[in-house]
Amino acid sequence: MASRSYAACVLCQWAAVVKTINRGMSAAAHLQSQADFLKGEPHKKHPGVTNLKTLRLPEELQVAAQSIIHRAQVTRLPERTQKLTNFLWSRKRAVEDLSLRQKAVGLEKKLWEKAMQKGGDIDEEALDDRIRKKVFSELRRTTYHWTPLKFDEELGVVYMAARLAGGYAAVRRALNEIKKRDPSFAPQSLLDFGSGLGTVVWACHSFWDDSLKEMVCVDSSGPMNILAERLLKGDDERAEPHIKQVYFRQFLPVSPKVQFDLVVAAFTLSELPSVKDREEAAFTLWRKTSSYLVLVENGTKEGHQMLMEARDTLINKQEKTVYDFRPASVFAPCSHKLMCPKLTREPITPCNFQQMYHALPLPGHNHRQTEKFSYLILSRTEPSQIEPEGVSWARLISPVLRRNRHVHCHMCCPDGQLQHKVVTARKHSRDVYRCARSSDWGDQMPIVQNVEEDVHSDSEG
Repeated sequence: MASRSYAACVLCQWAAVVKTINRGMSAAAHLQSQADFLKGEPHKKHPGVTNLKTLRLPEELQVAAQSIIHRAQVTRLPERTQKLTNFLWSRKRAVEDLSLRQKAVGLEKKLWEKAMQKGGDIDEEALDDRIRKKVFSELRRTTYHWTPLKFDEELGVVYMAARLAGGYAAVRRALNEIKKRDPSFAPQSLLDFGSGLGTVVWACHSFWDDSLKEMVCVDSSGPMNILAERLLKGDDERAEPHIKQVYFRQFLPVSPKVQFDLVVAAFTLSELPSVKDREEAAFTLWRKTSSYLVLVENGTKEGHQMLMEARDTLINKQEKTVYDFRPASVFAPCSHKLMCPKLTREPITPCNFQQMYHALPLPGHNHRQTEKFSYLILSRTEPSQIEPEGVSWARLISPVLRRNRHVHCHMCCPDGQLQHKVVTARKHSRDVYRCARSSDWGDQMPIVQNVEEDVHSDSEG
């Protein structure tokens, strides 16, 4: 009996030793996976960092813009610039006919019920007339009146003063996602839909000037196309354009089989009058895309929701005739294909990001400004980034709060949930903690599984 007890005791001790060794091996493998996600980069430049420092317009573009604005001699330019900026920022989608009819029917029903409650003799014909007038008056008062922007040369110059630098900053920041995360991508062709002043061409040229051979700018406004060409030529008609192989069109290429490596539409969806028009535009642009489609809008609820409309269209719907059967996958900013969690909770807040930039040196302009924008990048191929086991990436959706020995990170995670994570070196490892301190709003953050967590649903704060 004693020998059996002794043997059992020895076996228990050996089991404890083996368990300790296995735990140590697991911890070592876990630490290795944490080191692997850095891919040899320092923490300040870890693979998830895609933010840019304060941006400046290319010198040639800024000089040309100042020359055009100076020569135009637009009266009350600072005042008109601010007015246009406010108008564009507050722009909403046009109210759909069906929605308007439903609102009218509901209002009419409510007014009839109120009149019936009063009782007494009712002249139904006169009452019907009064109610209809009241309904029309209320709809005129409360309905957003969407109007298309029609540019002449003078309004184009005002738009240049208002939006050239901010638009460039937003587009360049969005494109940096592709440049940083897919460094082998070398586009030869670009389609810019709703090209306006041509800022997309300048932003793409800053990244891929060695590879781009054909850039097609499509804008229905003739005056805007002329201004964009003047910017390329430094406001000198006889000069060669600073960027070659740029072609301006007022209509998209007709052939459905013609594709471009990179397709961009910046601040364009908001200029389309209906859901149907935006859906058709999304399908058309995707049809033209051979690698990446980039959409950028204002960082407002309206801008974000228009992008989510496009995302839903291209992921969950399909055209009758398909020429390229490779499906759309979400490249950025989302880390999943599920419904945007920001649209599922009240109050709805937009998923947006910001980029600091130097404004055009004009009267009334602050030297440094912040562009708040929303964006969506879809790819023809699934992201090929191979991560170490147990490592995934989440998107930081608000400013990172750095505190003593801990960092507050609000993230949109690969499971489609919003999380508020308090990152510490003790609970999440020194590598993850240092990455968190080096990251900011808009970057991606590594999530390493199987660590002691301090996570809250984002609704808990």
